[in-house]
Amino acid sequence: MDLLLADKTVLITGASGGIGRALARAFAAEGCNLLLTGHSQFGGLQSWLKEQALADRALACSADVTDLAQMRAAVAAGRERFERVDICVANAGKWPPPNERLDEMSPQRFEDTLRVNLLGSVWTAKAFMESLAATGPRADGHGAALTFIGSTAGKFGEPGHADYATSKAGLYGLVRTLKTDIARVDPFGRVNMVEPGWTVTEMARPALEQAGVIQRIVRTMPMRQLARAEDIARTVLALSSPAISRHTSGEVITVAGGMDGRTLWGEPDIDEDAIRRRVKGQ
Repeated sequence: MDLLLADKTVLITGASGGIGRALARAFAAEGCNLLLTGHSQFGGLQSWLKEQALADRALACSADVTDLAQMRAAVAAGRERFERVDICVANAGKWPPPNERLDEMSPQRFEDTLRVNLLGSVWTAKAFMESLAATGPRADGHGAALTFIGSTAGKFGEPGHADYATSKAGLYGLVRTLKTDIARVDPFGRVNMVEPGWTVTEMARPALEQAGVIQRIVRTMPMRQLARAEDIARTVLALSSPAISRHTSGEVITVAGGMDGRTLWGEPDIDEDAIRRRVKGQ
């Protein structure tokens, strides 16, 4: 099926990381022009682009998503190179690995995580929508598409990571507000979110390598396996496609193997007989 993505320009933030890299590969395979941003690992992103021989239709920009001026500059560079930016994936984020209760966590860590994950997504969306307002909608009616990368932590919470869970939960309000705002700039414009669960990436690998972590994670999943970055990228492709998702906006799609908010597998750690006795009034 033709996704109608060929020759469109996509902005992907955090393109030096695992999901960002998978997104870049997926959109490139559909014939898109790539506007990729990186920050702390920007050198690695440049090296990867050279290895992939994508220089003729890719532009890498060093940009800190927490700085609106830098995001505006990156989008401006993309418009200068490709004339317009049609699709945006706000993917850049951070997950500080130490498990710390809120009472143990430093205010600096909490603020830094919100600044990158939530405010960084806001500035990415703002720079993209400003560009869309300047260029106007496409003449072919293929509406602009903006997709945020959330997390199941924003849906279910994550013990020891109140900063991360809060930053991802905030994206819910953003998606459901911008779905209206973008349609006033582009009548066919759409805003959605993909919400991954535990995904095998370099950011998650240190936590996943700890004994017992994977076993604990999959106890909440009917599909007892971890996601791959490609699983997330393919869902974003579908939401960005005017052929598949022309009339889909304001939605959150969870890509987490059916993850639930309760434990589905493993031995119970409660005294069921005691519960039954209490129910019977014994």
